Amino acid sequence: MGKFQRILLKLSGESLAGGTSLGIDAGALQGYAREIKALRDHGTEVAIVLGGGNIFRGLQGTEKGFDRVQGDQMGMLATIINSIALQSVLEDMGLKATVLSGIPLDTICEKMGRKRAVRLLRDGHVVIIAGGTGNPFFTTDSAAALRALEVQADVILKGTRVDGIYSADPEKDSGAVRYNTLSFDEAIEKNLKVMDITAFTLCKENTLPIIVFNVNEKGVLYDIVVTGKQRGTLVTSTKGA
Repeated sequence: MGKFQRILLKLSGESLAGGTSLGIDAGALQGYAREIKALRDHGTEVAIVLGGGNIFRGLQGTEKGFDRVQGDQMGMLATIINSIALQSVLEDMGLKATVLSGIPLDTICEKMGRKRAVRLLRDGHVVIIAGGTGNPFFTTDSAAALRALEVQADVILKGTRVDGIYSADPEKDSGAVRYNTLSFDEAIEKNLKVMDITAFTLCKENTLPIIVFNVNEKGVLYDIVVTGKQRGTLVTSTKGA
């Protein structure tokens, strides 16, 4: 077994769009599925939380006149669409994959339940937990922290477009400094918005580490989870550097 036995992988909806701004890119989806399959082939238990921003983001909906609660509900449904798409690709690759939802949709997927999720993970299923927390006003980052704690994951792996956490957006600021490690307190104090404060606080209070990495680097998940290589930025309760 590798460095981590059970992980929760958090991917944004935008990552599923590939080079486009909206929709689902089949090539991107298959690439992530191959990375996940490499972990399952090694025996790692994998839970996943996907965002829905490639289809609809609740906060953006308020700018267009939608009620915030209804906008968030639309965003939660978007995560379910993404989750079903990933499930289909994983199953095509021969993996067992199950979608559990934070909101009830009996004809499409099962309701999320901690015991059911853990049982599926132990039975070798990739468990994709959709629908956010099932409540408005919470991001999918907060949902990822909640679900990781519920299934007793060893770590949250947060996939982004850059290779870790920086002092500023490295795509806009060439002087941005990359951190190898950070504490939760430092991440909050420096207002590093790679995850929201609710997610950081949940992880801090339960000593659940987060690794932020570039999801588009081939083999990066295997390096982190199986070989234990230092990739990305590690956020823990210990003060970083």
